[in-house]
Amino acid sequence: MYLVENLYKEHGESLNLRLVAGESGIKRRIAIGEAERPGLSLGGYYKHYSAKRLLIFGRLELEYLRDLKPAVRKRRLKALLGDNTPAVIVARNYRPPEELIALCDERAVPLLRTKMQTMKLFSRLTVLLAEVFSPQISVYGTLVEVFGVGVLIRGDSSVGKSEAALGLIERGHRLVSDDIVKVKKREGNYLEGTGAELTRHHLEVRGIGIINVAHLHGAVCVRDVKRIDLVVKLEVWDEHTFYDRVGLDEKTCDILDVLVPLHLLPVKPGRDVVLLLETIALNHRLKGMGYNSAKEFNTKLLEMIAVNGRRGSRR
Repeated sequence: MYLVENLYKEHGESLNLRLVAGESGIKRRIAIGEAERPGLSLGGYYKHYSAKRLLIFGRLELEYLRDLKPAVRKRRLKALLGDNTPAVIVARNYRPPEELIALCDERAVPLLRTKMQTMKLFSRLTVLLAEVFSPQISVYGTLVEVFGVGVLIRGDSSVGKSEAALGLIERGHRLVSDDIVKVKKREGNYLEGTGAELTRHHLEVRGIGIINVAHLHGAVCVRDVKRIDLVVKLEVWDEHTFYDRVGLDEKTCDILDVLVPLHLLPVKPGRDVVLLLETIALNHRLKGMGYNSAKEFNTKLLEMIAVNGRRGSRR
């Protein structure tokens, strides 16, 4: 649950916010991650107005209110400030109307002022609230950047995820997070992963313990956030399991309703897992450029079969 108090404490300085009235309502909940300029609602049109968004008053809104008769101004403001209104922010450091100050104190709606320009404030709030309200989960695995591709390595405990990540770091690739990856859904269509503040840039290797990758290999081998482009699941090689040998069967996994390409990578002594992970990442980049090796091979194979079939029919 995100409160006005959280917004004020975390971003009050960067947004230059100052509390003017309604201090008793500072713990009001921000239920919708959006800000709104009243617009038509100030003119008395309240259809579809929900009173659940942060309200921003700029020069136009304040000048319009000043042109109204006091009784009308108070009535319009009363209609705007509902029980679920999180807060009101006045931009450009304008002084709020006395009726607005009184109503915010009466209804315990935090009233804030800022020196920021109205549209700049609106844009900043939109970005900040989108960050806070993005759907997120924590998943078990290791996130690395390989040739610019965000690879989430998953699998059972002790299958070798951290060791594979360490091998990739030795080859110049970068660690994002080990063990627990915090995944956020961005703009509704892609995923971004990061690590917890406590364990960021750390790697747990059985038999060695916890190591700080940034200290051992340098800051160039770590990064804080990375888009998740594909998932590789490591599993112990099973002789009775059929593994895809061509690559036509493209699997995906669902994370926060986003389908991410999935590769199943069997592990056994003698297999160079680090090299295979690099190959998967490079192949993913080729697919993004329109080159699919498996499909090209399959097309050539079918063409060859067709040619041989025609030759056989002529004999």
